[in-house]
Amino acid sequence: MNVQIEKLEGNMAKVTIVEEDAAIFDAAVEKVYRKQVKNINIPGFRKGKAPRKMIEKMYGEGVFWNDALDEVFPELYSKALEENPDLKVTSMPALENVEFKPLTIVVNVAVKPEVTLGEYKGMEVNVEVKEISDEDVDAAIAREQKKNARKVEVERAIENGDEIVFDFAGTVDGVAFEGGKAEDYELKIGSGQFIPGFEEQLVGVKAGESKDVVVTFPEDYHAEDLAGKEAVFACTVKSVMVEELPEIDDELASDAGHDSVEEWKKAVKAELEENEAKNLASSKENAALAKAVENADMIVPEPMVEEEVKQMADEYAQQLAQSGLSLEQYIQFTGGSKEDFLNSLHPQALNRIESRLVLEAIAKAEGFEATDEDVDAEIAEMAKMYGMEADKIKEILGDAQLEAMKENLVCQKAVKLLGETAVIVEAAEEEAAEAEEE
Repeated sequence: MNVQIEKLEGNMAKVTIVEEDAAIFDAAVEKVYRKQVKNINIPGFRKGKAPRKMIEKMYGEGVFWNDALDEVFPELYSKALEENPDLKVTSMPALENVEFKPLTIVVNVAVKPEVTLGEYKGMEVNVEVKEISDEDVDAAIAREQKKNARKVEVERAIENGDEIVFDFAGTVDGVAFEGGKAEDYELKIGSGQFIPGFEEQLVGVKAGESKDVVVTFPEDYHAEDLAGKEAVFACTVKSVMVEELPEIDDELASDAGHDSVEEWKKAVKAELEENEAKNLASSKENAALAKAVENADMIVPEPMVEEEVKQMADEYAQQLAQSGLSLEQYIQFTGGSKEDFLNSLHPQALNRIESRLVLEAIAKAEGFEATDEDVDAEIAEMAKMYGMEADKIKEILGDAQLEAMKENLVCQKAVKLLGETAVIVEAAEEEAAEAEEE
C-alpha cells in the first residue's frame, strides 16, 4: 500500500491511498458477492446460485465494487494513519475520489492546528470578588428549607408555579402526530417547557377536569408537515400539587446536623465562603483562559468543529434521556429545528476546541507532564466516585484512556498556571487601562 499526504490550506489534508495488490480488493468483492448472491435472481439459475461472473456480466463488472470499498476502506485507512503518526487527524474522512484499478482512494481530513501563543501569564482579568452577606446565608438556608418541602395535592384550580400530572394527546386537523401524546406527564406550570401558549391555557383547570389546549406551531418548526399549523391537545389533569415549606427552627437545624439555627447559619456562612474562594479561583482561570485564547493565533478547520458539535449533541441527548426525553422531543417542544439546534452549538464547540488547543500549547511550552503520582491520584478520585478499588479502575482503563487522562492532567496544570498568575483588576481600572492604551 502506498500513502501520499498533501497539506491543504486551513489545516486540511488530502490523503491518497493506493492499494496495488489487486487480490485484497478482489477478496472484498468476493465477500460482498457471497453476502448478496442469495437475494439475486438470474434466469437459468436457482435463486442464490448465480455465478459471480454471470452477475457481473449482466449488471456490469463493478456491481459489487462500492460495497467492497466499504469493506476494505476502514482497514486501509487505519493502516494509513498508523504509517503516518505525525498526521493528527481531527475529523472523519470525506471521500473526494475513488478509482478501482488499481484501488485508489482520495479523502480529505481536518488536521490538528498549530497554535502560536501570545501573552498568557500575569494577565489582568476583571473578576467580581464577592463578600458573603447575611442575605446570602438566609438564601442558602431558604434553599435547604425548600429541599425539605413536601408536595401536597390540592383541590383547587391550577395556578402559575403549580406542579401537575396530566395526560395529553395532540392532533392537527383531527389527525394524531408523532410525539404529541403522553400519559402521567409531570409539568411545572410556567416553566416554559412546552411551546408558547400551552401552559398558560391550563391555568384555572382542576384535577379531574379536561381541556382542549389550542396552540400554533411556529412557521420555522422542524417538522414541515406541522410548521405553522394549529394543533389541539386534549388534556386531562390528574393532580395539582404545591410545595409546603417547614418552619426554619432548631428542629430543622437539627435535621441539617446542627444544634441551633445560629450554629447552622455560622456553618453555612463558612461553607459559602469556602465555595466562593473556589468560584473566584475558577473565574480567574476562565477569564485568563479566554484572554489567552484571544491572544493566540490558530486556524480551526470547519470539519473539526462539526465533529465537536456532534459530540456535544450526543452529550446533550444523554442528559435529556435521564429526564425521559429524546433530543427529537426536546426540539419539538421548544419549537425549533435540529439544524437550528446544531447551529446553536457551533460557537461553544469552536470555543472548546480553541481552549483545549491553547492549554495543550501552554503545557508544552511550560514542559508540564503527568507524573505517575498525578495519574494515581486521579485514579484514586475515580475509585472514590464509583465506589471501586483503584486497582480495578486501572484494569478497566485501556492505553488510549490512560493517555487521554494524562493529556487532561497536563491541561489542568496549564489552567492552574493561568489562574495563579492572573491579576484581578476592578472594572473601572480595566476600562481606564484600555482607554490609556487607545
